[in-house]
Amino acid sequence: MFRDSDAVESGRGAGKGEPSGKVRVRFAPSPTGYLHIGGVRTALFNWLFARRHQGTFILRIEDTDQERFTDEAIQAILDGMKWVGLDWDEGPFRQTGRMDLYREHAMKLFEQGKAYWCVCTPDELETRRKEALAKGLTQKYDGRCRAKGITKPTGEAALRFKAPQEGETVIDDLVKGRVVFDNAVLDDLIILRSNGYPTYNFSVVVDDALMGITHVIRGDDHLTNTPRQVPMFQALGFTVPKFGHLPMILGSDKARLSKRHGATSVLAYRDMGYLPEAVVNYLVRLGWSHGDQELFTRQELIEKFDFKHVQSSSAVFNQEKMLWVNEQYIKQGEPGHVARLLIPFLEQAGLKQEVSAVSPDWLAKLVVMVRERTKTLVEMVTWVTPYFGQDVAMDEASAKKFLTPAMAPALAKVVARFEAEPAFHKEQWETIFKQVVEEQGMKMGQLAQPVRVALTGRTASPGLFEVMELLGRERTLIRLKKGIERAKASA
Repeated sequence: MFRDSDAVESGRGAGKGEPSGKVRVRFAPSPTGYLHIGGVRTALFNWLFARRHQGTFILRIEDTDQERFTDEAIQAILDGMKWVGLDWDEGPFRQTGRMDLYREHAMKLFEQGKAYWCVCTPDELETRRKEALAKGLTQKYDGRCRAKGITKPTGEAALRFKAPQEGETVIDDLVKGRVVFDNAVLDDLIILRSNGYPTYNFSVVVDDALMGITHVIRGDDHLTNTPRQVPMFQALGFTVPKFGHLPMILGSDKARLSKRHGATSVLAYRDMGYLPEAVVNYLVRLGWSHGDQELFTRQELIEKFDFKHVQSSSAVFNQEKMLWVNEQYIKQGEPGHVARLLIPFLEQAGLKQEVSAVSPDWLAKLVVMVRERTKTLVEMVTWVTPYFGQDVAMDEASAKKFLTPAMAPALAKVVARFEAEPAFHKEQWETIFKQVVEEQGMKMGQLAQPVRVALTGRTASPGLFEVMELLGRERTLIRLKKGIERAKASA
């Protein structure tokens, strides 16, 4: 269930390097679209930091933009987080359930003389913005309502925060190091709109403060928001959290990652047959490293992750490298786990009934047999489909080439010898097969390919006797007999 106004006040340790107190971090997406991989990486870095330090990971949905957010987008965020295994300890909170908290703290600033009512109309503000632009001046609010002392505006009015106009705001960023901002360029930001809704920069400050966030870890597109938010923390009397701004993920053309660089929704990668742990492994390496190690278990990531090795420059997304990582996880992953992830793809391919008829152990063995040949679960479906059911769909070109009348006698001899064996023994069947090849005066491949086509419908497969072992004695004989019928009929 969503949490709304439940708030936590807590002390915060924010020392340099290792945190000195209880770590509390948050992932705060806006539900205006799908959960993209850049967002997942931000969530991942927060999650790893919290898990390494036995801290708390909070999920907060920033849904105050009523014109853009959708319930479907919120569900996509939750589904995406669950798929990659980033579980949260508190939340998900929704900002729309916390509106009274924002208004309460905004009015507190007003009562303390740290905020003021602004009655400038949007048209007036736009005119002044254009004038400043024409003169080459900084485009910020000129502060003309700052000294008016408006206490009870009669018409539409917005509440603005009195930003400091002198001195500097210094951020000791966990990723970028020391960053200094000149307060003279800060704007008197609106904190409450005329419709009573809080603005992003203000609601974020109130939420982070009341939820006891110790470390704000987010994309560096928010870096310019930080000097605007720090004075608000201070004005409200809250401890300022530590900040860490992660570099953006770029496409291969060094432009900001977008749809044209490939699927950017994390759930799109699920549908493309990527394993969630492979996606996590690839994303954590986009901007973080631990020596030359490429592949990590989840526990290794928790133990090794730190901000000392998060790079400050942008990372470049490489689709081929991500595919390689996925391939490694398929090859090295626990077969039963890969088999469970494969089931939805098999069902989508129309094999639901067939899947329900086999055991988990059999499916795991099938995964082991084909995994060296596949890079995604979607590819794996193509390779495993021939092993379900009694019949097999024939590739016509392969059948025409290898299931010929001339092959029928040799195939019949193989079947007769196999039928003489009351049970399947891989070694015994292999011996029989070699005997038939020798008796027929053939090379191994001359008989192996027709048998392979009869069993799998195609010319490429894992080892022939591994295929027979997986199909079992009964289905192997059924398919070989149908192969003989096909060979005879081709005359």
